[in-house]
Amino acid sequence: MTLFLASVNGPDEAEVALAHGADIIDLKDATRGALGAVDAATVRAAVGVIGRRRPVSAVTGDLAMEPDVVTAAVSAMAAAEVDYVKVGFFPGERREDCVRALAPLAARTRIVGVMFADDGPDLALLPLFAGCGLAGAMLDTARKSGGGLLERMDITALGEFIAACRRHGLLAGLAGSLEAPDIPRLLPLDPDLLGFRGALCAGQQRTMAIDPAAVRVVRELIPLDRRSAAGDGHEAMKVDYRLLAARGYSDDAGDDAPTDRIFVRDFVTPMRIGAYSRERDRPQRVRFNVDVDVRRSAHTAEDMRDVFSYDVVTDGIRMIVAREHIALLETLAERVAALVLAHERVNRVTVRAEKLDVGPGGVGVEITRKRPAEVAGVHQLYPAAWPPPGPKAVE
Repeated sequence: MTLFLASVNGPDEAEVALAHGADIIDLKDATRGALGAVDAATVRAAVGVIGRRRPVSAVTGDLAMEPDVVTAAVSAMAAAEVDYVKVGFFPGERREDCVRALAPLAARTRIVGVMFADDGPDLALLPLFAGCGLAGAMLDTARKSGGGLLERMDITALGEFIAACRRHGLLAGLAGSLEAPDIPRLLPLDPDLLGFRGALCAGQQRTMAIDPAAVRVVRELIPLDRRSAAGDGHEAMKVDYRLLAARGYSDDAGDDAPTDRIFVRDFVTPMRIGAYSRERDRPQRVRFNVDVDVRRSAHTAEDMRDVFSYDVVTDGIRMIVAREHIALLETLAERVAALVLAHERVNRVTVRAEKLDVGPGGVGVEITRKRPAEVAGVHQLYPAAWPPPGPKAVE
């Protein structure tokens, strides 16, 4: 499960984020760069307003990679009594020295190291983070005008980052101009944190004030995590029958329930496929066509809370084909069908997979699978894409 981190600029916005369901309140000045720091007095004021009802984090600023500069900034934020201090690690000759310099502070302060998708994140830093006692790692974007996280890194690379964090016992967080449509794509990766700023603001502008309605949309797209204090009675956690219907828990969710069809057409990707040994030497293009019958919401779709995202299908295919060589198209089609049927709203799926590089025409397989009546509960959307993660590094 995943926690919802809301970045705010001070006590007033902290109260809004708190009232509308954020799991972690993060202090940041969005007008001062990717990790613009709020002054320590404002951080203390926000900590007082929140009153330990939620964990609080604060960023240290876009710092030069000098150990003395970094340790001084972390010490200052830790003195403001936040629960986590977020530190950006930008490319530079002394970046690793900065990580090592934080080891004494990490023994008494939970530090999260932030790397940047647009600066070429180095996963080799993760064992160093763990060895120096950091609590977690996040991916963000350094330049907010150049697109969001999913435009800078593909879904498989993000999955590799989270898996690497798990291996080293680190919390894994994702941020970087994330929007509501990104949430159903990223939740199946099972990050510990998803961080938002612009998506919570008026007009989706990160320098504007937080909009309560936008905060509620994000909150309702992220299932409540068992670790969160956000379920303790606030209004966003009251039963929302509109949302339940959209997620497929309505009383009329049987075979006769009305459905809509979501489709993916002519999605072509290279992959390692084939039973011959020679087919292991080079990737082949495979074309996918997927039709998904989804139980209809009880009302007209208004936002991402009401829909099944086709990106879930395309992202899932990318993750399956990236993992390993698959001998048979039939196996591939079954895996795609399984990942789609794992979504609670899906009744039926048809998967057509064609190999395009075996001759003058395409050859392939088409299967149709239906959700068994006895299937219940919430499943991982990508059961075949990644091995089960190890225990999360969460207190």
